[in-house]
Amino acid sequence: MSTVEDLRSRLAILDPLRLDIVDDSARHAGHASAGGGGHYRITIVSPKFSGLGTMARHRIVYDAVGDLMGGRIHALSITARSPEEA
Repeated sequence: MSTVEDLRSRLAILDPLRLDIVDDSARHAGHASAGGGGHYRITIVSPKFSGLGTMARHRIVYDAVGDLMGGRIHALSITARSPEEA
């Protein structure tokens, strides 16, 4: 399973109304500290983010992606919005 597919699968628990995943790894080729992990940008809209601040939303996303961080993923840029903000 590709990392994008794995991200999509893991983030499905958040019941996203929108989920865009962009693999930016090629833009960071040769980035010495990446350790082989990729760079990804996600935009996610979920009702689970309603009433939560940015840090709480990011924590939920990081909990969902779990062990991918620091391994297959070196950097993750997150835009997380509630349906009211989308």
